[in-house]
Amino acid sequence: MNLQNIFSVIEKTDPEIYQRLDTRRDAMKQFRNIGRVLALSAIPMALGGIFKKAYGRAPADVLGVLNYALKLEYLESEFYTTAIAKPGLFPTDASRGAFTTIANHEAAHVALLKAAITEAGGTPVAKPTFDFSGGIGLDPFNDYPTLLIVAQAFEDTGVRAYKGKATVLQENPDVLTVALRIHSVEARHAAHLRYMRRNLPGALQPALKPWITNADNDVPAIQPVYAGEDNDVQATITITGIATDISKEDATEAFDEFLTEEQVLAIAGMFIKP
Repeated sequence: MNLQNIFSVIEKTDPEIYQRLDTRRDAMKQFRNIGRVLALSAIPMALGGIFKKAYGRAPADVLGVLNYALKLEYLESEFYTTAIAKPGLFPTDASRGAFTTIANHEAAHVALLKAAITEAGGTPVAKPTFDFSGGIGLDPFNDYPTLLIVAQAFEDTGVRAYKGKATVLQENPDVLTVALRIHSVEARHAAHLRYMRRNLPGALQPALKPWITNADNDVPAIQPVYAGEDNDVQATITITGIATDISKEDATEAFDEFLTEEQVLAIAGMFIKP
């Protein structure tokens, strides 16, 4: 195995690699030392460890997060695309226009994630077949208020899902940057959908805020989306204890919580056909 050739190729691909490691000499010395104590068949794994030091998380970790995000974006994209194709569903041109804009955003997210996965040498997960009744009789494409409820649930889930994977991506700044850009757009979608629900007529109009208070939710069917949002402790500090004028509502509104992958997949699984 010609280490000189290996590192020459690496240098051509990434001239800044030694800024991530130490120096060229130190990197080659480290690799030679590994070679003395490992069988030849194990050296590629050791080399992978060196590269992980340089580039952060192992590619499998990053690809896993990208495919996880892609599943959610498939769900959202299909939902909005189906909605805007349904004649007579929207009460105004403005409401249909808002859904069209969000549909375009979600389609762009899908396209980006698929391209990123492919370019990283992975295989994008296949798009599932969806059942937007949620298995509980929801009828979003024939009832406009229900459409907004389900859309809000998807966006709030997306916001919390991306946040939950930030720690996995923190060693890969490029991917983390893109994930955070999608995360903030999902939050804007969620706020706008809450605004749209606040503008429903009469008795259909819920007393919603643009943000989440406690784990409050007026639709029991989507309550898992808001699990844990009543937390008022951040970094071991009880927010309500900092000052007497900070209420539990203030404390929970000021900080958003994340969802675990298991929680997110359970929510998404309600809308995916087996």
